[in-house]
Amino acid sequence: MTVPLLGPLALSGFAHAWYFLYLVVVLALAAVYVILQFARHRRVLRFANMDVLQRVAPSASRRRWCHVPAVLLVTALALLAIALAAPTHDVRIPRSRAVVMLVIDVSESMVATDVAPSRLEAAKEAGKQFADELTPGINLGLVAFGGSATLLVSPTTNRAATKTAIDNLTPEERTATGEGIFTALQAIASVDAVMGGGDAPAPAHIVLESDGAETMPRNPDDPRGAYTAARAAKDQGVAISTISFGTPDGVVDINGQQIAVPVDDATLQQITDITGGQTFHAGSLAQLKQVYSTLQEQIGYETIRGDASEGWIRLGAVLMAAAVLASVVTNRRVPV
Repeated sequence: MTVPLLGPLALSGFAHAWYFLYLVVVLALAAVYVILQFARHRRVLRFANMDVLQRVAPSASRRRWCHVPAVLLVTALALLAIALAAPTHDVRIPRSRAVVMLVIDVSESMVATDVAPSRLEAAKEAGKQFADELTPGINLGLVAFGGSATLLVSPTTNRAATKTAIDNLTPEERTATGEGIFTALQAIASVDAVMGGGDAPAPAHIVLESDGAETMPRNPDDPRGAYTAARAAKDQGVAISTISFGTPDGVVDINGQQIAVPVDDATLQQITDITGGQTFHAGSLAQLKQVYSTLQEQIGYETIRGDASEGWIRLGAVLMAAAVLASVVTNRRVPV
C-alpha cells in the first residue's frame, strides 16, 4: 500500500497531545534567532563605515536567502514535535472475531417469479456470493425460516458448508420472521460461549432477507413475533440489517389459484428501526447482489485509530537535511 508523505489528510486525533508543548521550545528558538539577527544588524550599523559597508555587504536578495536554513530547521522541528504527539487516522481492517447470521425467508411467496428465475433461487445465488465475499475470519451462520425456523449452519468460517446449505433451501408454508430472529440470537449466544479472544462478547450482526409480512404470529408484538425478537436483539447488542426482496407484482400459484404476494417493506423497516440496523430493498438479482456487497463492506471491516506519525517524521527528516544542505550552500556552515 502506498503511504503518502504526510499520511492521510483526515486525522482522527492525537494519542499524546501533550507533546505539543515541545512547540513552545521550537517557537522560543525561532524568537531567539530573530532577536540575534536584529542584534547583529545593530552592531554592524554602529561600528561600520557606511561607504565601505555598501560596497562589501551582500545584496538584499542574498541576505534573504541566508535565512532559509533557519526557516527549514524550525519547520522541521515543528513537524517532529507533531510526530511526537502521535497523530492518528481512521484505518479499516478486516474483522476476525465476529459473528454474522444470515437469516433467509423460505416461505411459499419466495417462489414468485417476478425476480428471475424466482425470488428463492435469486436469494440462493446472492447468498452464496455473500458467503464468498465476507471477510474470511468472520464466523458465518445460516438460518432458514418459513412456518418455523431452522439453524442450518452454526457460525463457522467454513464457507463451503454454508453454501451447500443455501443450495438446499426449499420453500415452506407461512412466515415466522420472529422465530428466524430468535433462532439466530440463540446461535450467536452459543458461539459466544465457546469463542475466546476477548473479554466482551464477539461483535454480532444479523442479515435478514424476506419478501413479506410475518404470518406466524399475525401480531409482530406477540411473544414470538418479529418486533419482540427485534427488541431481544437490541437488548443483546445485535443489530439487524434487513433486505426486502421482490416487487409489488409478485404472484404465486397455490392449488391452481394465482395469489398476489407483493413485497412488504414496513415490517422489515420497523425491525431495523428497533435494532439500529440498516434497511435495503432489492427488486432484482443484480440489486440483491449489490446490497450483499455493500453489507459485506460494512460488516466485514472495522474502523480503528491507526498511527499516522510516519509521514510527519519523514517530512521532518527531509526538511532537516534540506536545512543542513541550504546552510552549506548559502552560509558555508551548518545552521546554529
